[in-house]
Amino acid sequence: MSKIHLLMRKEEIDSEKMLDNKLAVIFDVLLATSTITSGLYYGAKEVIPVLNGEEAVKESLHRQENSYVLVGEYEGKTIEGFLDPNPLTLREKIAEKTMILSTTNGTVAIRKAASSKKVFIGSLLNAAKLAEVIECEHNDETVVIICSGTSGEFCLEDFYGAGCFLDFLLNHTNKDWDLSDSSLAALYFYRGNKKNGESLLLATHVGSMLKKYGYEKEVEFISKVGTMGIVPYLHEQVILPMY
Repeated sequence: MSKIHLLMRKEEIDSEKMLDNKLAVIFDVLLATSTITSGLYYGAKEVIPVLNGEEAVKESLHRQENSYVLVGEYEGKTIEGFLDPNPLTLREKIAEKTMILSTTNGTVAIRKAASSKKVFIGSLLNAAKLAEVIECEHNDETVVIICSGTSGEFCLEDFYGAGCFLDFLLNHTNKDWDLSDSSLAALYFYRGNKKNGESLLLATHVGSMLKKYGYEKEVEFISKVGTMGIVPYLHEQVILPMY
């Protein structure tokens, strides 16, 4: 019976333990993993997750002008000279370009989990397709779901996203999965709140901050479950789309 674990914050990632034939599924619903998923869905060539703005600029130096976009925030504020990492803002600006992305939590979680056998990017947008890929191709391996959190704190929206993915996985497979208590809690939390996704996201700390700054439509967009048949995955420090 394959096991599913859930980590509440990126700070709980143990890179050495992730080496042991584990799959990582990263959630930063507001906003990094939703931005990555929608960015690739809307035509970005690839996404390069970096740790900070300085690393992003360094990564861009050897690239041709107009072949990339710098996208990022730190502590909720858009990095000067970068595009705002919101899916709807980026939709018309990323086709055929490399997105170099720096965020406070999501890209850091992805980089910390890079030692895993494989790293997948999860969101509400692609939860159904993600569950399909895990079931079809990786149903005999240990899955570690990682909720990125924010600045060391637990984030309810990531927990909700993890539960959404688990709901699809368990509803569309005949396989028995061995869920940890934290995974089971996420599943039950999602099932109890699945009809109120948008309002729940807006009620979270990050969601209320986004609403305050005029990004309510972004949250509405991100709350749409299973609308994108794409699964981003990390390959040699670059995130690529799987369809």
